[in-house]
Amino acid sequence: MPATSSNPSCELDVGDAKVRFLPYGPRAFLAEFDSIEAVMGASTELRRADLPSVREVVPGARTVLVVHDGGDTSTIRDLLATSSPLAAGVGPEIVVPVRYDGLDLEEVATLTGLGVERVIELHVGASYTVAFCGFMHGFGYLVGLPPELQVPRRSTPRPRIDAGSVAIAGEWAGVYPSASPGGWRLLGHTDVVMWDERRDPPGLLEPGMRVRFVPT
Repeated sequence: MPATSSNPSCELDVGDAKVRFLPYGPRAFLAEFDSIEAVMGASTELRRADLPSVREVVPGARTVLVVHDGGDTSTIRDLLATSSPLAAGVGPEIVVPVRYDGLDLEEVATLTGLGVERVIELHVGASYTVAFCGFMHGFGYLVGLPPELQVPRRSTPRPRIDAGSVAIAGEWAGVYPSASPGGWRLLGHTDVVMWDERRDPPGLLEPGMRVRFVPT
């Protein structure tokens, strides 16, 4: 059913899924989806449409925040409600060389029962997509981590994780763009600069990009 209601707060059936629209101030709303694939598909299609009334599109784990010009949003909501899930990226591919010497590599191998070599093999062999960015400037949440490597975050976060640390947590993979506290499990390190304010844009990763890890 298309989102033609003038009320920005509503729930719509889209095939077997649902999209819930919630007001977020006078010039923005949230679209809630039931999967990250649905979020990726909706945000990608909305960017491609390049609607003049859309000012900003911010995907999250299960939401898309749309900032608009304050006019009628029915066209925007129609597009979001009829979008198709996207399981893989459509943007350019970024190759990230990794030294697999992370502090948690052996623990991940133990938790998964796979052994260190197999953990590295699975991590390298997967195809990743930047689903959204958050937590800190330049931190991309990557989908595509093999189910065999999906382990929980550390029970106690570390007070400092170095920039360039390649890590996993739950269904996500990522690279810390700068030094910070964190509870993800560290597999290795890369010298690729993920965030540089002198660069345009400063963040190396953007939603929809594909990422491939290669061992060094």
